[in-house]
Amino acid sequence: MIVDRLIEKVVKCKNHTVVGLDPRLDYVPDYIREAAKEQSVSFAEGVAKAFLAYNKGLIDSIYDIVPAVKPQIAFYEQYGIEGVKCFQQTCEYAASKGLLVIGDIKRGDIGSTAEAYSEAYLGNKEYSINTDFVTVNPYLGTDSLEPFVKHCHENEKGIFVLVKTSNKSSGELQDLVCNGKTIYEHVADLVVRLGEPYRGSSDYNFVGAVVGATYKEEASKLRNIMKNTYFLVPGYGAQGGTAEDVAACFNQDGLGAIVNSSRGIIAAYKSKEYNEKYSEKDYAAAARAAAIKMRDDINSELGKKNKLAWA
Repeated sequence: MIVDRLIEKVVKCKNHTVVGLDPRLDYVPDYIREAAKEQSVSFAEGVAKAFLAYNKGLIDSIYDIVPAVKPQIAFYEQYGIEGVKCFQQTCEYAASKGLLVIGDIKRGDIGSTAEAYSEAYLGNKEYSINTDFVTVNPYLGTDSLEPFVKHCHENEKGIFVLVKTSNKSSGELQDLVCNGKTIYEHVADLVVRLGEPYRGSSDYNFVGAVVGATYKEEASKLRNIMKNTYFLVPGYGAQGGTAEDVAACFNQDGLGAIVNSSRGIIAAYKSKEYNEKYSEKDYAAAARAAAIKMRDDINSELGKKNKLAWA
């Protein structure tokens, strides 16, 4: 089962970090942008080529120390078909280096449309995009999620359902109380129900949950509700989440969560912490250093709480 493969890679790397491949033009070093521009006939093509070269450099620098990457499709889709091709090529390259790929697509629609979305990202056709997991939006209810669950079961894939997100206004809807529970607790119950029949050898299942690091108390509550659910945790670092916050997302076995960082790693060379040591041509080395620092920060905190899976 895919969740067991994820755990194997986490333990092998001794790292719960996921690198978010969310490129922006101002993150990409000038020398990469200029080279891509010279090889392109349109602005969008130039951006896509620059993003792909940038992403490959990042992947080459971190593939041996992290279990997975998470490209966010919006950063690619905004450049049209060239951007979407870059997204697919990025996923394929990451997979070729042995990384698991989480397609951050946040799809959610009625059953027939969900089936099409799921086929695109979790199918096994030659034209399907190569992702191991995708993020999905549960707002339309069970029939919007069931096609994804079906493809996960058939094709050794997984999903992460948005439960309690890291953004500041998430509580406007997710914290509303209905029938004695918050909306995010109701969604957590749905995630448990959908995933329960599909536990792997690790006792976790392939229906995961997105739970933000920026809401520690809520994360702790959700950890108790979803004991066999793997969490994808955004919000660490640039959004204000700390290793102490993240620790609430883990089970006592030292597993149960992977933690994403995007700009804090991929644009590390531009930060005050790294820009004196690393030039733009060393952007990938800076990313590796930032990923190692994040790994050690989280492991140190988990070690304090006796939550290291490899201890």
